[in-house]
Amino acid sequence: MPSRSPTPAQLRSFVRRHTRLQALTDVPSVRLQLADDVTAVWRRSGELFGEPDPPLPFWAFAWSGGLAIARHLLAHPDVAAGRRVLDLGSGSGLCAIVAARVGAASVQAVDVDPLAEAAVALNAAANRTRLGFSRQDPLDGPPPACDVILAGDVSYEEPMAGRIAAWLGAAASAGVRVLVGDPGRRYLPPDLEVLATYRVRTSREIEEAESTDAVVYTI
Repeated sequence: MPSRSPTPAQLRSFVRRHTRLQALTDVPSVRLQLADDVTAVWRRSGELFGEPDPPLPFWAFAWSGGLAIARHLLAHPDVAAGRRVLDLGSGSGLCAIVAARVGAASVQAVDVDPLAEAAVALNAAANRTRLGFSRQDPLDGPPPACDVILAGDVSYEEPMAGRIAAWLGAAASAGVRVLVGDPGRRYLPPDLEVLATYRVRTSREIEEAESTDAVVYTI
């Protein structure tokens, strides 16, 4: 557990200090607070919470799986329009923001990182969208009452990827539309159905190349 618990105002101030509000190359209608140096933000977030090994700052970058989902929602707005959407592992809130932009009836961003909550609040305001937010881990319970679940880049770590895959499978079995965005991470489940592939541009800070093919899957 963190040895310090910053206030929401302190968390938002941290995000502002260590990121820049900038338009996305692949989704230029969206602006996000993004970092230029993953190592610096990672280290400083540890100092903020008094943690020697803080979690990776997923909230500070536009990851390729999330970019693919955002592109897919813009190309197919009917997926989210008029529907209740949950954005799992929301990070910066990119997918949630785009879902709101294309007319979702409601959007709930979910992420356990308190800095993600701060980043989503700032990014939602910058893009004039209204989002709900929860830091409660939903994976130990049944899928919530929603119509669509978005999951961008959630296959980094084996134990977590397995939990998420099982939970998303249960949601799909219950009739929820599930979209998974991923550029081919190691622990991506093998039995997903491909919907579309997008060439997206991201940062060498977090990827091996500045552009990559990211796929949107469903279950």
